Amino acid sequence: MTTTTGANHDGNTSHGNTSHGGLRAQLDTLTTEAFRPELAEIDMLSTEEIARTMNGEDATVPAAVAARVPEIAAAIDATAERMARGGRLVYAGAGSAGRTGVMDASECPPTFNTAPGQVVGLIAGGPSAMVTSVEGAEDSKELAAADLDALGLTSDDVVVGVSASGRTPYAIGAVEHARHTYGALTIGLSCNAGSALAAAADHGIEVVVGPELLTGSTRLKSGTAQKLVLNMISTITMIRLGKTYGNLMVDVRASNEKLRARSRRIVALATGADDDEVEAALTATGGEVKNAILVVLGGVDGATSARLLDESRGGLRAALTAARAE
Repeated sequence: MTTTTGANHDGNTSHGNTSHGGLRAQLDTLTTEAFRPELAEIDMLSTEEIARTMNGEDATVPAAVAARVPEIAAAIDATAERMARGGRLVYAGAGSAGRTGVMDASECPPTFNTAPGQVVGLIAGGPSAMVTSVEGAEDSKELAAADLDALGLTSDDVVVGVSASGRTPYAIGAVEHARHTYGALTIGLSCNAGSALAAAADHGIEVVVGPELLTGSTRLKSGTAQKLVLNMISTITMIRLGKTYGNLMVDVRASNEKLRARSRRIVALATGADDDEVEAALTATGGEVKNAILVVLGGVDGATSARLLDESRGGLRAALTAARAE
């Protein structure tokens, strides 16, 4: 029999039969890949029955995430510490996991007014992989290293490897390269226990959601778990960095009419001011929500609000204390 030569899932070259056999043996050990015989005839059910079954599966995910909250919180505290020093948050993954990271990163600028490049999503194969599969990209640790090198990674940065299986070479390679080459903080998020990804990272988070409704379709429960955890990492980190005031998004970037209306509402909720006072404060601060709140509650002008926020590194509560002391 003729064998072909190709890349195996450790990023090395080997004969196709050996590679495929080894990969199948690996997949057989993964909870996320397990076959569920009780669902073998799910296609024979009515649409409503399938929907109820799927909804029941999804309902188990928050409990699996809750079990890992201590590890998630520790990773967030470490992330916020690095980012407070000027570091960046970088997600790295392939396929569905990579897309989830890119999506979370892309939501940070409009939600928290993060600087360009402060939160980055890397997907194996580059931007085109968001919509089209890039064959073999996930199998390369070297590609992950090159992508991180292109960012000019530093020891203040945080790299989060995301992989449902916990064995994807791109995600593992990103974590290993970031940790050992740059001394960056690393987090490994997977959905299998005892994963290579978690073992490679400073902070391993393993949210075990069990076998999928469709065998191996990790965009389902695993994808939901990853979305929940990445939401927690980015959102709570931004809370720790002073990007919110209570539960209000005071660093929101008003880039469209909906967000401008939201900005006015946030200032009103935070201050209790009437519409005229809100508009005056936003005008005095160039539409900056956090500054406008400081103008109203601190009794300062626009220029002073900007100075106090700069001196408090963007922390509104600290800036309010300083305003009242002046």
